[in-house]
Amino acid sequence: MRWILVATAASLAAGCYSGLPSQHEGGSAGTSADSGSGDGTDGEPVPEDVADEVGVAGLRRLSIAEYTQTIVDLLGITPQQVQELLPADTLTPFDNDFTTQTASEALIKGLELLAGDIAQVVIDDPQLRAAIVPCTPAGPDDAACFREFLAGFGRRALRRPLADDELDRFAAVQSYGIDEGDFWAGVGAALRLFLQHPEFVYRVEIGEPVPDAPELFRLDGYEIGARLSYFLLGSTPPDWLLDAAQAGELDTREGIVSAATMLLDDPRARARVVRFHALWLAYENLSNNGVYADMHGETAALVERIVFDERRPWTDMLTADETWLTPELAEHYGLPAPAEPAWVPYPDDGRAGLLSHGTFLSVGAKFGDTSPTQRGKLVRTKLFCQEIPKPPPDLMVDVCAPPPADADACKVDRYFMSHDNACRGCHELMDPIGFGLEAYDASGVFRATELDRPDCPISGDGDFVGLGTFNGPAQLAALAVGSDTLQPCVAQQLYRFAVGRTTLDAHDTKLLERVATESSAEGGLDMLAFITGYVGSDAFRYRREESP
Repeated sequence: MRWILVATAASLAAGCYSGLPSQHEGGSAGTSADSGSGDGTDGEPVPEDVADEVGVAGLRRLSIAEYTQTIVDLLGITPQQVQELLPADTLTPFDNDFTTQTASEALIKGLELLAGDIAQVVIDDPQLRAAIVPCTPAGPDDAACFREFLAGFGRRALRRPLADDELDRFAAVQSYGIDEGDFWAGVGAALRLFLQHPEFVYRVEIGEPVPDAPELFRLDGYEIGARLSYFLLGSTPPDWLLDAAQAGELDTREGIVSAATMLLDDPRARARVVRFHALWLAYENLSNNGVYADMHGETAALVERIVFDERRPWTDMLTADETWLTPELAEHYGLPAPAEPAWVPYPDDGRAGLLSHGTFLSVGAKFGDTSPTQRGKLVRTKLFCQEIPKPPPDLMVDVCAPPPADADACKVDRYFMSHDNACRGCHELMDPIGFGLEAYDASGVFRATELDRPDCPISGDGDFVGLGTFNGPAQLAALAVGSDTLQPCVAQQLYRFAVGRTTLDAHDTKLLERVATESSAEGGLDMLAFITGYVGSDAFRYRREESP
């Protein structure tokens, strides 16, 4: 039966995309009486200032994390072997950049295997299958119950209502259950189809053409709901959000902001923002075992406190004078240990905020020790959005960085490239920053000498060319917060994560700069204000066609 299901899935997909209308069946565009105001609703042209802020939106495939969370929320199970069966996501640094996503035979086969495994687990468990089938089947051929299941689950899986002709096509697979004398065999066949459907695997945005702007399309409520949910939760829209789309509540700026506010109250939104930081700052793949799990917890607690609980400027993430410690993590860092997990003040002025965390300090380790070059690059590229050019292809490494005369030299003498004429252009931007953090090892422990080299003292002195000198995370944080580059970079990184695209153009920049300015009070960028400002913008309700 397996090959038949695959062929059926392909034909269903072809049917769904053959003559697909600009608005999904049951779509809500233009249904709200107050959704106008010259923003393109009801076929009106889009004002030039709005059109100038609409960025490109491509066909976005669910990342591995989004696929996993979607299955959890749809079916109540965590799919197994996703990492092994699906192609790895390219980190740019985020895992949802659609410009890096390509279809492949490995992807198709992986999706097929996962769909079969997941469907089997569900139909073998009476509780799981009862959660997705809202009726009690009278027998294998109960067409009404089967169609009720298709309509309900299909709406959630494809993130929109199914048209009658689509329901007819999906209903054809009930024949498998009839042939086997088991209603649930038909449900399993339908699940396999849904979980391989192009509109499940990809976030399809079509929209309605905008008059006099052939490159712009106004999204319907279901497409907006999917945008909101995958941005803020990393998962499929909950039922209440689909209901809001059907009722036309996502046709207005106020309705979208209200929905976003509700989504941000969901615990999954906190996890999403925490993961954004882990991807952005490149510690996502740090081990989650033992004391390293406590490090992840430390950083997550700080992110949630600053962004959600106290709504403080993002820069407070770097200057916080206390941190969340378990007794084990405190002992690891050599800090006063609380009796139980708690917020603990830093005992001196060397540490402060996120730059002191083991998560951040773990990034860029090489050969079992820290790398001043990699740490400096991390600060420049991640926190300041500065590009470090790659060495010219004709530059010989042994010319730029010949082995030191003394093979046993201390690190400060081995990393001399920032003083070498052939290497200075790039290395003076990175290495001096890294040396300012060198007194903290790759797991965040303070040290006075190099690893296994008590004869090599560490001064901890650093130099951020263009900002000033510093010693340790706290002083580096103070320099960073005092610059005029840090906060625009934070906003830019969050915007990149939202749109699933690393390369931005003039349309993106115009929207980004406006929303960042409006969401920054005197103290700095309010991340939640930026989120609601972005989703509440008129541009959020449109997409720009990709250039060929």
